[in-house]
Amino acid sequence: MRPDLPLAEQLRPQSIHDVVGQAHLLGDGRPLQAAVASRRLHSMILWGPPGVGKTTLARLLALACGAELMAISAVLGGVKEIREAVEFAQKAKELERPCVVFVDEVHRFNKAQQDAFLPHVEQGLFVFIGATTENPAFEVNSALLSRASVYVLKPLDDAAMQEIIGRAVVLYGASPSLIEPVAKQRLMAYADGDARRLLGALELCVPRALQATQPIDDALLDQMLPQLMRQFDKGGDAFYDQISALHKSVRGSDPDAALYWFARMVDGGCDPRYIARRAIRMAIEDIGLADPRALTIALEAAQTYERLGSPEGELAVAQALVFMACAAKSNAVYVGYKAALEFVRDRGSAPVPDHLRNAPTSLAKSMGHGKAYRYSQDEPDGFSAGQRYFPEQIKNPPEFYRPVDRGMESKISEKLAVLRSRNQKS
Repeated sequence: MRPDLPLAEQLRPQSIHDVVGQAHLLGDGRPLQAAVASRRLHSMILWGPPGVGKTTLARLLALACGAELMAISAVLGGVKEIREAVEFAQKAKELERPCVVFVDEVHRFNKAQQDAFLPHVEQGLFVFIGATTENPAFEVNSALLSRASVYVLKPLDDAAMQEIIGRAVVLYGASPSLIEPVAKQRLMAYADGDARRLLGALELCVPRALQATQPIDDALLDQMLPQLMRQFDKGGDAFYDQISALHKSVRGSDPDAALYWFARMVDGGCDPRYIARRAIRMAIEDIGLADPRALTIALEAAQTYERLGSPEGELAVAQALVFMACAAKSNAVYVGYKAALEFVRDRGSAPVPDHLRNAPTSLAKSMGHGKAYRYSQDEPDGFSAGQRYFPEQIKNPPEFYRPVDRGMESKISEKLAVLRSRNQKS
């Protein structure tokens, strides 16, 4: 244990094998594990929330493949730093050493700055690795994106966070029982998949517990992290009970209760990004096509928070929650999709009817693919009455989607009734 170094730095993985989480990328047969095994890196974008190890992973990938690493922060850097990276890569090439140029927060570079990497990536001067918390489809130039694989890093799950907690406790020379189970759950809920946040809390609490020769319990968390932890369990409520109450308040069309629970969670230290992600789920699951604007507003609220941060960005999330609480509700798409999944699993795979098959070649056409297909745009009202789209084996196609008589879905219901009637007559 080195008291002069932050806990996060002391626990930073020293090899790919030390990385906690991201098994979907680093497990056996997974893409990054394969790249390390072959010692052949390729250009990539690492996309994920803060604290999941994007920077560490880039450093370890370069190390594992024997490459020189040049790191740039797009927040602080510019053309000068890009030029220096190119010069660094050229010197590495002269020494016959592979080179990785890592750009943290790559979405902060403008189009011209991002384009500056293109010729060097194409010429193989260096492998480009960018890290971003933003959707690269919107924030990274398409030209650069087309030359890089995009890998999504996930928030750390409970198992990964427990592993980190265990490593931290061992580093401090303490017993695994130092942290009581309930306190451990509160710490993990507070961290919300962010290793840096978790280690920051441990760095405050573990030395205090060791000094006082007491375990880390609810009382110590409230004492050491009052602004971050004090209300997650106020009145006996658990963190997930509060998010459940928020979700059910929106579903129950009570904007005041939704604001109350949102304020409770934010004041208790919950990351608003967690609530913003939950709001997106609410828009899909509980509002659906009764008011499709809800999904757009929820997505924009999440993006606004990423742009503005706290406290200004919290207002955008609050606005989304109020809109959704007041919006018409429908879970028809959610129920229909679940029913369709169950139907497909029970029935197996039926072949695509010939008239619906793709016919890109003369051979496919000679086999009858696409024959007798009626192009709806050329028929009255843009509808081919009587044309079947289910496999022939399904004689009486089910109606998975049954819109409710609320909001926009009432109009959808009316239209479907007319179309289905025309199908039956035809």
